[in-house]
Amino acid sequence: MRADALPRGLWLLLLAGAALVAFGADLFLGSVSIPPERVLRALLSWGVQDPQDRIVLAFRLPRAATALLAGAALAASGLLMQTLFENPLAGSFVLGVDSGAGLGVALLLLAADSLGAGISRFLALGGVAAASWAGSLAVLLVVLLVSRRVENNTVLLILGLMFGYASGSLVTVLLHFSSGEQAHGYLAWSFGTFSGTTGAQVGVMALGILPALLAACALAKPLNALLLGERYAATMGVPVRRLRGGLIVVAALLSGSVTAFCGPVAFLGIATPHLCRALLRTEDHRVLLPACVAAGSLLALGADLASRGLGGGLPLPVNAVTSLLGAPVVVWVVLRGRGGRR
Repeated sequence: MRADALPRGLWLLLLAGAALVAFGADLFLGSVSIPPERVLRALLSWGVQDPQDRIVLAFRLPRAATALLAGAALAASGLLMQTLFENPLAGSFVLGVDSGAGLGVALLLLAADSLGAGISRFLALGGVAAASWAGSLAVLLVVLLVSRRVENNTVLLILGLMFGYASGSLVTVLLHFSSGEQAHGYLAWSFGTFSGTTGAQVGVMALGILPALLAACALAKPLNALLLGERYAATMGVPVRRLRGGLIVVAALLSGSVTAFCGPVAFLGIATPHLCRALLRTEDHRVLLPACVAAGSLLALGADLASRGLGGGLPLPVNAVTSLLGAPVVVWVVLRGRGGRR
């Protein structure tokens, strides 16, 4: 059946249903075999009575919730950036937010040895996430200041990439002077993962992501006007300068929240909007945004399942799975008749 033979509303329901199924699979499947009735009992009782309950509530549930939120946030952020910059390869990285997060983490890990036990306790309490957020916020503030003085989105895009390259260069310098253990810690963070988050961290992550997703949905109508150019949007009464600043803040909040707790996760922000456009055959953000949220969650949960299935006893890094499975799909979408002509 052709994709456009189904109503778009039905496609949205199918994507949302598939994401819920993947969420359930992430809870029921794992390296430790737990009967489905025990998993359901743990979820319904919400109490740790034995080691199996602890596996479900302390490890599987936070991991699945993290993947669900991360996929939705990255897909929505990628769609916003592609629309703002009119660039099919744009993502959260074009603002330099991910690189700023990496710089914050590198600075923290480099200071770990010199500051001793105090910084070690800080790391255990979520210091990496805090450092990542601080780095993302610093770059975001710089981008916002520049955006108020720059009218051209292309110039802003180039400057954002330069900020990212500068942050990446500083990270390289810091790693050069770091110990092997510090470099290994940063490398492990840069691979991306949905594991290791606690219930409290998932709650903090949701506080950053859910309001930003609601704000993105509220911007669907002006985003549709922006598709026809900034001049057309301005004639329709859209405050283009304020819209651009709002999109930058929302996209940075989405990607920064994910990077803080999961590290830089590749592919999802760039590829998911293209997959949704090809599936639904529309540019209407009132449809694309919820579709990207559902599809991004589905892909992130699928990547998490695949990373544990393909890695045997030791899970593969999430970035390895998303890039390995996602790049051929994106190439196929781009080279299809409609995508190739565009």
